[in-house]
Amino acid sequence: MDGLLVFGKTGQVAREIERIVPDAVFAGRDEADLTRPADCAELIRSTRPAAVINAAAYTAVDKAETDQETARLVNADAPAEMARTCAELGIPFLHISTDYVFDGSGDMPRAEDAETGPLGVYGQTKLSGERGVAAAGGQFAILRTSWVFSAHGNNFVKTMRRLGAERDRLTIVDDQIGGPTAAADIAAAAVTMIAAMTRDPSRGGLYHFAGHPDTSWAGFAQEIFALSGLSPEVVGIPTEDYPTPARRPLNSRLHCAAITHDFGIDRPDWRASLERVIKELDE
Repeated sequence: MDGLLVFGKTGQVAREIERIVPDAVFAGRDEADLTRPADCAELIRSTRPAAVINAAAYTAVDKAETDQETARLVNADAPAEMARTCAELGIPFLHISTDYVFDGSGDMPRAEDAETGPLGVYGQTKLSGERGVAAAGGQFAILRTSWVFSAHGNNFVKTMRRLGAERDRLTIVDDQIGGPTAAADIAAAAVTMIAAMTRDPSRGGLYHFAGHPDTSWAGFAQEIFALSGLSPEVVGIPTEDYPTPARRPLNSRLHCAAITHDFGIDRPDWRASLERVIKELDE
């Protein structure tokens, strides 16, 4: 689509958007530092894009516990400022969010209107960002997703391939359940949504999008090893045996029917997407 501005340049989703819309303008830190939200507003005003996607975020979940101010600026203040500027100029805005806005209780998939309750600073700042976007008064979409992976950046797939080649036995958490989601699939969904929003000012809202079937981190790892020709022993462990500074939600299942109903976007099979990512890594 013409006239697209994307915040984020080197992140997993931004790099996949670039494959779909190579002519889009991609704003990295040099173009707009998200710790200075006014820079984001100024870039939108100066470029006057047809639409804006925010694919940038502070995603260091554990580091956010001690670096709260930076996480707040990037995840909450910056997207809210982007949304207000887009509202002022009549520009549709799409913001990517996370399953970490939920507390992870229970074992049922969470719908968009389910009660939120983030467990740590990362989730809290992402939820604040969602609220700021919704309060801005313009045309917006918020796309919550989970367990993002690709051939780029730091992610679970690349970590498991490295460890699986180095070790004969790995202990991996098996009581956190969610939907691994390829960055390429998120990018395709976001571009489809923002194009529809550009054509129809009534489109938008809050949506969930995640790969299927839901699995554990241990189950995800086993598929990674199988497709990578690796065979370490995988020993499932509970979350309590792998303590981290920030608590992780045990239940990251997302109910994704709304995005199918409103935009015709189905949940992708993460196993097929993983095959493509591993092929790219092998090449």
